[in-house]
Amino acid sequence: MKTMQFKTNINCGGCVRGVTPILNDSNDIKDWKVALDSPDRILTVETDDNIAPAEVSRIVAEAGFTAKLVE
Repeated sequence: MKTMQFKTNINCGGCVRGVTPILNDSNDIKDWKVALDSPDRILTVETDDNIAPAEVSRIVAEAGFTAKLVE
């Protein structure tokens, strides 16, 4: 299992509700959470090793949000 973190523009509970179905539907994402109290609104994603950060960003973009890998 791999953990990745992304800076996002997911900034409220309504935004989290909007992205929830898309993140939950991904077979490669095992767990995730958004730190709304962080100024960078960090999305932490637990994944299988076979998903690339760009794919996580694409999944988040499907919900209308941005996610940039924090390195």
